[in-house]
Amino acid sequence: MTDRGSVVEQVARIAGERDLRVVTAESLTAGAIAQALASGSEAATWFGGGVVAYMDPVKFDVLKVDEGPVVSARCAEQMARGACRLLSADVAVASTGVGGPGPREGLAPGTVFVSIATGDGFVTRKLQLQGAPEEVLAQTRDYALELLVGVLGDS
Repeated sequence: MTDRGSVVEQVARIAGERDLRVVTAESLTAGAIAQALASGSEAATWFGGGVVAYMDPVKFDVLKVDEGPVVSARCAEQMARGACRLLSADVAVASTGVGGPGPREGLAPGTVFVSIATGDGFVTRKLQLQGAPEEVLAQTRDYALELLVGVLGDS
């Protein structure tokens, strides 16, 4: 993986150049992606904030995720779309998954979905990560930031 700071600076540069508002919708990562983005250069001009939807009712009520399994690509995409709508953003990154130590919704610890929503649709990835819950969270944060740079770079 690349250095997290340089990845965030790439997001900052691209968002600034393209006048994009970037936001987050986080469950598993509980605001870690937002915290990383907020450290980027001129973040107040491109980072719109985020929603930590750790409990399922917050996903359903605030982000308008359909009730049902919340560890899924569908949920990650709906979280991202909900954050774009709620925070008037161009791009959103969302994370949901099973940090552990035990399974959830029949899925093993380390099962994670990350989705980036743009005006062109979604880029969504399923990950199967290893490690303690805090390691899964950190790996998810870093992967989400790298995926965001990749999506913004391809736009």
